[in-house]
Amino acid sequence: MALSACAELERQGQLFKPNVTVAPPVAGASRETVPVDEFVEQFGGVYRAPVTEAYLNRILQRLAAASGGAGQTAYKVTILNTPVPNAYALPSGNLYVTRGLLALANDASEVAAVMAHEIAHVTARHRALRDERQREAEVITKAAEALKAGQNREEARIRQRLSFASFSRSQEFEADAMGVKVIAAAGFDPYGASRFLTALGRSTEELAALNADRRSSYASDILSEHPSTPERVARAVAAARAISAPGSGERDRAGYLVAIDGVAFGGDPATGFVQGDRYTHGGLRFTLKAPEGFMLKNSAASLRGVGDRDDEVLYLDWVDAPPGDSAKNYLTSGGWIQGLLRSSVKATQINGLKAVTANARAGEFNFRVAVFEHNGRYFRLLFAMHALTEETEKRFDASIASFRPLSGEEVAALRSPRLAIVVAESGDSLDTMARRMATANPPGEYFRLINGLDKDQQLSLGEYYKIVTE
Repeated sequence: MALSACAELERQGQLFKPNVTVAPPVAGASRETVPVDEFVEQFGGVYRAPVTEAYLNRILQRLAAASGGAGQTAYKVTILNTPVPNAYALPSGNLYVTRGLLALANDASEVAAVMAHEIAHVTARHRALRDERQREAEVITKAAEALKAGQNREEARIRQRLSFASFSRSQEFEADAMGVKVIAAAGFDPYGASRFLTALGRSTEELAALNADRRSSYASDILSEHPSTPERVARAVAAARAISAPGSGERDRAGYLVAIDGVAFGGDPATGFVQGDRYTHGGLRFTLKAPEGFMLKNSAASLRGVGDRDDEVLYLDWVDAPPGDSAKNYLTSGGWIQGLLRSSVKATQINGLKAVTANARAGEFNFRVAVFEHNGRYFRLLFAMHALTEETEKRFDASIASFRPLSGEEVAALRSPRLAIVVAESGDSLDTMARRMATANPPGEYFRLINGLDKDQQLSLGEYYKIVTE
C-alpha cells in the first residue's frame, strides 16, 4: 500500500499481526496471481515518459541498495496513466506510481519516501496477508467474469482494486518508520516523508473544499481520497528527528522538477477526461455534456457523476455490440436494465447515431436510460433519481442529446494539459503564476497545491516551480 494511499484504509482496522522479517524480493519472482495487465489497465495503463522513468529508477536503485537489496533485479518503477495520486507495490517487487503522485511531489526525497514505503511492504514477508489478498483477488476476478451486467463488473473491479489496499494500520506505521530509515541511509532528506504526507493532507482538504459536500458521495466509489492523518505526519517527523536535524540529506528539487517537465497533468484524452461538466474520450471518439451541477469522475471503463441534488446519479459505460443486433433489441432484451417501462421505449437518431431511450423503475429509484450505437459498441447512459419529474427528465434528455461522435480532426486536436517547469523571476508572484495556469479549477489554489506552498508563502527568486500549460 502506498505512502499516499495507505491512510485511506486505516479505518478498516488491523487485519493481521504477522512476524516481519525484512529481505529483498527474489530476482525473477513470478507474476502475481492477480493479472498484472488487468491491474495496470484499471489505472489507465502505462504512461511512457523515458526521462522521468530513468530518474525514478535511479532513486529506486539507491533505495534498494540502502535497504539491503543491492544486486536484485526485481525492483522497477512503472508510471500509471491516471491523475489520482497513488502508488502500489506487487509481491514481485514491481512498483507503480501515478502521474498524479508525481505532480503532487516536489523533490526527490518526497518521491523516495513513497518508494521506500513501498519497498518496506514488498521486502517484508507479509506472506499471510499477501496470500489472503491474492485469494480474494482470484475470487473477485472469477465473480467479475461471471457477472453479466457491466455495472456489476465495474463494481467488482473496484473491489479488486481495493484488495491491493489491504495492509493493516500497524503495518502502515511500520512501513513509514522503515521507509524513513531507508531514505536517510540512501542519502535523502529523511523529512521527505512528512512533507509529502502534509502535502497529501492539504490536497485532500482543498479538493474537498472545492467539491463541497459531494466528495463524500464518492468515498466508496473511487480511490482519489487518501487523507494524511496528523498521527502519521507526527510519527514520520519523529522518525526523521531520531536520525538527524532538519536540513540534512539530499532533496534535489531542481533535478526532480526537470525530470517531470512535460508530464501530462489531469485526464488523458485517449482514455477519457473531464473538463467541468463535459466528458470527452478521444480513443472511443465521443463527447457528452452532463446536466448542470454534476461532478464527474472517470475510470478506465466508465464515467460516474453525482448531481448537486443528493439523489441524482449519472453512469456511463460501453460494451461490444453483437453483430446484427440493435440498440433497441439490446435494451429490451432484459440483459442490462431491470424494471424497464416498455411503453417508454423510443428508437431514435441522436447526432447521426442510432439510439434508444426509455424509463425504468426499480425499488425507490427511477431511471432515465439511453443506449447509443457507435463504432461497434453500445454506449449505455443511465440517470438515477428518486422522482423523475418533467423538469428532471428535460435536464437528462438535454444531456442525452449532447452525446455525439468526434471527427478525426477533433480527435487530432485534443491535447492533455502538461506540467511545465518555470523559474521565478523578478516581478513574478502567486498571481502572475496563477494566470499562467491552464486549469478549469481555481488556478491560484492549484498552483499552491502542486508546489507545496502554504497559504501565505511567497515565491523565491530563482526557484523552480510547476505550472500547468495546454
